[in-house]
Amino acid sequence: MVAHTNGFYARDYSLWLGWNNMRYIIETALLHGRILNRTTVIPSFVYARACEFDIHTCAAWATMVNRGDAVGSDEWRELPIEQQMAWRIPISLMFNLTHIRETHSVVTVSEFLRLHNISASVETGRGNWDTEAYHHVSSTGELEPSLQVIENDWYDPNDIVRVDRIPGDMRERGGWTAEGGDSSRAQIGTWNATSNTSLYHALMDHVPAESRPVLNWNDVRMIVEDGERITSQTSDEEIEVVLKENGFEPLYTFDGAAGMDAVKDVILPILEAVPRERIQGLYEDYSQFSAEVLLVHGEIHWARKPGSLFFTTADSRARFTQTVLYDIRLTENVIDLAWKLRDRMLAINGGRLWMAGHMRRGDFVRLQWAMEADFKAHLARVKRHLDEGRRILESIHGGNVTTYDVPDAKPDPSLAYLDPPLPDDKYYIATDERDSGNLAYLREQGAILISDLLTFEDRREFGWAIMLTDVLALLEQSLLSHAAYFYAHAFSSVAGGVMNLRASMGADPRTAMLD
Repeated sequence: MVAHTNGFYARDYSLWLGWNNMRYIIETALLHGRILNRTTVIPSFVYARACEFDIHTCAAWATMVNRGDAVGSDEWRELPIEQQMAWRIPISLMFNLTHIRETHSVVTVSEFLRLHNISASVETGRGNWDTEAYHHVSSTGELEPSLQVIENDWYDPNDIVRVDRIPGDMRERGGWTAEGGDSSRAQIGTWNATSNTSLYHALMDHVPAESRPVLNWNDVRMIVEDGERITSQTSDEEIEVVLKENGFEPLYTFDGAAGMDAVKDVILPILEAVPRERIQGLYEDYSQFSAEVLLVHGEIHWARKPGSLFFTTADSRARFTQTVLYDIRLTENVIDLAWKLRDRMLAINGGRLWMAGHMRRGDFVRLQWAMEADFKAHLARVKRHLDEGRRILESIHGGNVTTYDVPDAKPDPSLAYLDPPLPDDKYYIATDERDSGNLAYLREQGAILISDLLTFEDRREFGWAIMLTDVLALLEQSLLSHAAYFYAHAFSSVAGGVMNLRASMGADPRTAMLD
């Protein structure tokens, strides 16, 4: 696997983040490794943040650490000591590592270290790439394995737009040559053909001055529409031609939930436009390096689109979508148990379709990010949206079912042939709420919780890891992907993971809402 690639692609991983944000970062790393034909190095472990039982019960199965000490953060110091604890667990518990290796070259940090005769015990707890511990100076004075660092502010400063690669037709339009470029930031290439048309300048007038020079497609249509060649009925493909004639390029990316990029799902493909001369290719800039390890320093996750770059073709965007939806797969025990729980929810409601919501509390309440600070108000909001969802399911019943615009999606026919929920049917709630009074209130209001569905036999068959809330959350995400209708917060990465799972299983876009 490793021998067929051009070395390794390494990152500084933010292990203090929750699993879903970590997964987004790993998805991006796998994309970059594939573009550069390098073996992606991912963390050997992540931190589970809570135990369903007494903390010492989980500590009997996984290494318990003080989370702040492990990742070098004071974020949790004011919490009770039990809530400061975390459990270091193998990353293979979080997704099917064997399955991803069928399509991507990937090793863990511990595997990388052993390949280079370095003790796996030196792997950092924070997730950063330790350039001293993971490398050594040879007798000839050279660093081994050899290393090339891409500094954080080189990756995508605001004066450029980072893309996957620059295709031949774009190079020809813009007169791109490999000579030149800002070598102080490891940039390769020069655009020699510039545009001076009135439409180019009109577009440039709308390009943000203080952030990335990217125009959303609605603004592009408004600017290029002239009532003659371009009208409100003009196709996107025709507008792309006009942009290319006037010094701009259409790029392919994804729309974030509620207009934000906090949730990096890949289910809503969109177009955006950028000035051609601002484009820098990941492949062009970084394939020039022959060092065995290519390291991108620091965080390139926040406030960026999925993949932390834009795509220059629809096909390359679709290939990344396949990676997210199908190549990075949950473990088989999670998938199998979620199907069992799905059937139990159907049985509870007499075989009718069932609905679900995600109520993120915990740290969201502490950080004032929760949809509603008051628990009862939060549940009332969820129930209002589920009532709207029930009416949507009634309208779909017996009709046509569609899918998200993603590769290889097959419509879920159960939406059409199973009866929709009744007004008083039970519904499922996934939540990190732990207050016993609030949990009792949920049940009084008709909610079913994960503990209501799981049996002793389920837990024994699944194994010890189900005691850890981060692993249990994977099971809940998988179960939520089966819900006929789903509602959640657009700022929660948990919801983004559910949306990706739903899209991969053929969910109808009408059957979910994030706000």
